[in-house]
Amino acid sequence: MTERKPPGVNFESWIDKQIREAEERGDFATLPGRGKPLPAALNTTSHDETWWIKQKMAREGLSHLPPTLALRKEAEDVLAAAPDAPSERAARRLVTELNAKITEALRMPPPGPPLGLKPFDVDEVARTWRERHPD
Repeated sequence: MTERKPPGVNFESWIDKQIREAEERGDFATLPGRGKPLPAALNTTSHDETWWIKQKMAREGLSHLPPTLALRKEAEDVLAAAPDAPSERAARRLVTELNAKITEALRMPPPGPPLGLKPFDVDEVARTWRERHPD
């Protein structure tokens, strides 16, 4: 535990003394990341007060997009993945699940910009899958 600053000593010299004594004791020798560069979030010239929130969200795989934009991104990803699905059935399931989310968003619009999507034609996606996987 650190001691209290004695009266009459300025903060800078008192803090410098605390750091020097901790270094001499080896308190900093076993810290994780010692000798490594600062993470990119800390190593910037501009100050972003929410860097730690963004870093945590990226680590957790969370989205910070409004719900409608997140659904648009999901639709983009599903339509790109469906032709490479392991089976036609899997491709149909991907698009059917996406269509259910789109239908729900159209029925009860979430906050944010307009969705700008309508349910996709499952048969058209299946046709694309069959063209890509001729057996």
